[in-house]
Amino acid sequence: MKLFVSAVLLVAAASAAHVPGSVPSNLYEPLEHRLAYAGPRGMTVSWNTFAKIDKPLVKYSQNPHKLTQDAKGNSVIYPTSRTWNHHVTLQDLKPNTKYYYTVTGENCHECPENEVYSFSTSLPAGDKTPYSIAVVVDLGLMGPQGLSTKVGTGAANPLGPNDTNTIQSLVQNIDSYDFLWHTGDIAYADYWLKEEIQGYLSNTTLTGGAELYETMLESFYDEMQPISSVKPYMVGPGNHEANCDNGGTTDPVHNITYTYDICLPGQLNFTGYINHFRMPSKESNGVGNFWYSWDHGLVHYIQLDTETDLGNGILAPDAPGGPEDENSGPFGSYPNEQVDWLAKDLASVDRSVTPWIVVGAHRPWYASYANKSSAICTVCKNAFEPLLNKYEVDLVMHGHIHFYERNAPMKNGVVDPNELNNPSSPWYIVNGAAGHYDGLDPLQYPIQNYSRYTTDQAYGWSRITVHNATHLTQEFVASRNNTVLDSATLYKEHNFKSKGHSKGYRGQH
Repeated sequence: MKLFVSAVLLVAAASAAHVPGSVPSNLYEPLEHRLAYAGPRGMTVSWNTFAKIDKPLVKYSQNPHKLTQDAKGNSVIYPTSRTWNHHVTLQDLKPNTKYYYTVTGENCHECPENEVYSFSTSLPAGDKTPYSIAVVVDLGLMGPQGLSTKVGTGAANPLGPNDTNTIQSLVQNIDSYDFLWHTGDIAYADYWLKEEIQGYLSNTTLTGGAELYETMLESFYDEMQPISSVKPYMVGPGNHEANCDNGGTTDPVHNITYTYDICLPGQLNFTGYINHFRMPSKESNGVGNFWYSWDHGLVHYIQLDTETDLGNGILAPDAPGGPEDENSGPFGSYPNEQVDWLAKDLASVDRSVTPWIVVGAHRPWYASYANKSSAICTVCKNAFEPLLNKYEVDLVMHGHIHFYERNAPMKNGVVDPNELNNPSSPWYIVNGAAGHYDGLDPLQYPIQNYSRYTTDQAYGWSRITVHNATHLTQEFVASRNNTVLDSATLYKEHNFKSKGHSKGYRGQH
């Protein structure tokens, strides 16, 4: 398959460090390293190269000086991609153990990025060790092609001249969390045309824009490498992964509104997202990078897809004919597959082992925001909330709307009278404030009666700390200076009896 690479870009100058988004002088140089849990005893290692590797290989062990084990994988590419995606899954690893690894050095013995990295495997399900995780949503490219101290006409909320951005903040705090969970809207490469129209990027042709879209994705993944090369980077689908057109971009000067019709085949229907990541769907009986689950210590984590496949005859936002009509999906083999999977997955959780259930889903259905299009996802609520209520899910993390709002626990819009003191309802938090070119969204007043803390004035990320089987804390960390702007602790008694068994890969407790 032909790579979408211009002749000019192939002649990039050699340098000691790779410049995000650039083509290295050696096309076999491994870039964009990323990790993902693969069941309780596995880890998937992924990376990209500009040249094809015939046999992707990862060497690893518990000794950084003797990488005596190896695992093989496969490579994939798609039309318009400038790089090959390589995926290798390491299996039968020891739980809660530090490993060292390096990826294939084929024809790249002098590559500066070809070094030894490390990761720690997941805590066994039921392990009582306290830990924290980091959660971001709506995190885009930083710098000259994304969020910076200046913005184009029509955008808002640039970084302050001395502000630390969210990626930098996550790097600074990297020893404080076990993994990073990014529940949708990754990179915002589909802003390329909007940024050009607003005078932020140089003008190009639509064909050139297809290459710019790929370059922006590469730049983001390069920027994330200091995190994703050493911490599992768990992702979920958001609307900005759907295609290259940002849900319809308007050029007011020429009175033209573009649609996904401008996108080339490789930039439609979540193609880049599908090929770039490998989430543990096989291990949890889910579907691709769209819906899946995994255990880590006292928590069972679930990633949902709010963009497609809502089932039960509900038209999803990104589906053909849906409210945003991105002509995407379905990805399940039958219409109700995601909700059927969710019901089965929730029913299989042994709450005496993993008492906490935390769900990540891109679009919220509770937020202090005007319901423009499907920003407040009522159809998502109809699809998922009955099951989250039935199985007493503890916490639901959303994004999509670009501010931070901690809401009360609730069911069907009714606030739980116990608030955070042993509620029987899921606790809902919206944190889409990670940051991207367009900036933050304004809160809509009056604030909803279920809202308990809000801010539309700071970029940031969430840190969730699991203290024990009864106490869990969620904090909003301001990226600019790492201060905690909001903190609240949920208490749940979790009086569940042991099932004696569980289904799926969680049977390996």
